[in-house]
Amino acid sequence: MSVLAIDQGTTSTRALAVDPDGNARIVSAHKHRQYYPRAGWVEHDPEELLAGIRAGLDAAEVVSAVGIDNQGESCLAWHADTGEPLGPVIVWQDNRTSDVIERLRADGAEAEVLARSGLPLDSYFSASKLAWQLKNLPDAADLLAKGELRLGTTDAWFLHKLTGRCVTDVTTASRTSLMHLETGQWDPVLCELFGVPMVALPEIVPTTGDLGSVKAGTRDIPITASVVDQQAALYGHGCRAPGDVKITFGTGAFALLVTGTEPLRAPEKGLLPTVAWQHAGESPVYALDGGVYSAGSAIDWARGLGLFNHYEDINAFNGPAAIDRGLAFVPALTGLACPHWDRDAAGIWIGLSLETGREDMVRALLEGVAFRAAEVIRAMSSLTTIGDTVSIDGGVSVNPYFCQFLADAMGRTVVVQGSPELTAIGTARLAGAAELRPGKGEIPRSYMPTRDMTSQVERFGEAVRRAGAWRRPSDEQKSLNSADYDPL
Repeated sequence: MSVLAIDQGTTSTRALAVDPDGNARIVSAHKHRQYYPRAGWVEHDPEELLAGIRAGLDAAEVVSAVGIDNQGESCLAWHADTGEPLGPVIVWQDNRTSDVIERLRADGAEAEVLARSGLPLDSYFSASKLAWQLKNLPDAADLLAKGELRLGTTDAWFLHKLTGRCVTDVTTASRTSLMHLETGQWDPVLCELFGVPMVALPEIVPTTGDLGSVKAGTRDIPITASVVDQQAALYGHGCRAPGDVKITFGTGAFALLVTGTEPLRAPEKGLLPTVAWQHAGESPVYALDGGVYSAGSAIDWARGLGLFNHYEDINAFNGPAAIDRGLAFVPALTGLACPHWDRDAAGIWIGLSLETGREDMVRALLEGVAFRAAEVIRAMSSLTTIGDTVSIDGGVSVNPYFCQFLADAMGRTVVVQGSPELTAIGTARLAGAAELRPGKGEIPRSYMPTRDMTSQVERFGEAVRRAGAWRRPSDEQKSLNSADYDPL
């Protein structure tokens, strides 16, 4: 069966076509803008995202099925009849609802949210963003009163616009803080707590199955898979058995560990139970999720500052590691996720001196991303058995220095998968594609640990502690954040 997999990510939308023999090729790639209207706010133009998906559909030759992966927690509001967005997509990185989260925490709501959704209180997840849109977007309240409002993650809007069906898959719903983890359905207590009306939410369905049909030329092509991008990558890595783990280094870095048919809860370790996938007619498979907010985005930021010109310039360095010279960077540019969950943490270089140069700063930044990913893996391994090998992919995985440093920081073998399109590959496999053939140059590379970094890990931990809570907002800043909003 020929399959088209559309990978709708944070910075671009890519379409991968897979023929019946398992040969894959990218047929469309479109970057899209991110908007930063205020400090801590991140938005997308929903029509621009949809245009990237349509471009992928238009670029494909005849296919039998389509799969789409999405950003997970990014969400929007739209008109139930016309599908017209009421405002921009609020992106998973956005932190505008941090004050709401803090009020809920102060009211003692976190235990209830953890017990039902498995997730901590954090503006990373969709619930507070959806409630914010209901309260702040023009016409949202009026449409709700008329029964004409839809609130949901981007996948539900894509499917509504492409097929006419307003549904969301269970992996994406599990990232909202509104779904009960065990039942796989919207939880009325959580919806009331966050102020999100259940009547405006899409129906929750399995990851695979009949998700509607999309027009491609004169043909109606079935959409047979819809899934969060990180879960798609997990599937693309070939992780199927409990203990299998992968890290995808994209805008952020996201580790997922397959745990089996029962959710594994570990709030004290900052790890999040989530649904990995659910095939139609079967029970869901669960995973543990641990995220690092800033990975590739931190590297791109450093390049934008002029700290380096070309990515190949930072593939190797001379002399001792930055951490061995007392220089560390904490990549908390949008806060710290697992295992700290501190949105008020700030990115810092520590250990700067008059001798510190641009190369030193970039080296410390790469090491900081690796250290943060290693923190997540250590949290996972303290809870359950995982293999000695960690499979990775994503932009920075092509950097030899980073990969070796990551292996040393984790004390585990790092396997860099040969294909750069594992998210799309996982989506294609979920949609029904055959086992994919490796392309030219897609042989995995391995990096084994070469030294004990216990003391360096402890030193980096001290830097993380110093970065914590740095951005805790003043009363004046809270007032600015709650000012009237003009949508994109």
